[in-house]
Amino acid sequence: MSDDFPCAWAPLTDELYRTYHDTEWGVPEYDGRALWEKLQLDGMQAGLSWITILRKRESIREEFDQFDPEKLARWTPKRAEKALKNPGIIRSPKKIDALIGNAQAYLAMEDAGEGFADYCWGFVGGAPIVNKWKHFRQAPTSTDWSATMSKDLKKRGFKFVGPTIVYAWAQAVGMVNDHDVTCPRHREVQEMAS
Repeated sequence: MSDDFPCAWAPLTDELYRTYHDTEWGVPEYDGRALWEKLQLDGMQAGLSWITILRKRESIREEFDQFDPEKLARWTPKRAEKALKNPGIIRSPKKIDALIGNAQAYLAMEDAGEGFADYCWGFVGGAPIVNKWKHFRQAPTSTDWSATMSKDLKKRGFKFVGPTIVYAWAQAVGMVNDHDVTCPRHREVQEMAS
């Protein structure tokens, strides 16, 4: 991949950020379980930088049972307290409680026969929204549809799913293509959705 005009938010000098940008960010994700996991990671980011989450992602996955909703939904307060002792994760009682509740909400949707992937993609009409920003700072931090989705998720019992978190997550999972138009990945992820 040419790095002539890549998205400026992922510095060329930061290998972890560049790899994330070049291989994951904006790639359309259609697996409901993977979408749910990524939404949880974006919720954990609230108040922090994304690089903090990237650096801790593997430890977070390990501590939180690989984001298995069935296991997380059964966590007890004692198990949550144990997680708070792990320096490799985001040690926020509110975020851990939200993760447990979000697992329960996800399973409730599944039990009702509502697939999480279909639910999520329904907010963007089933296909990625393709924007044509020249610079990442032109992209919004939330939209009407991310606010609508946020409100609906909250109604279902989800937490840490505000409109800004939902929009950032949608960018990450390719529901929105917000790569700069000068970035080679803009075209590449657009082709992946075709």
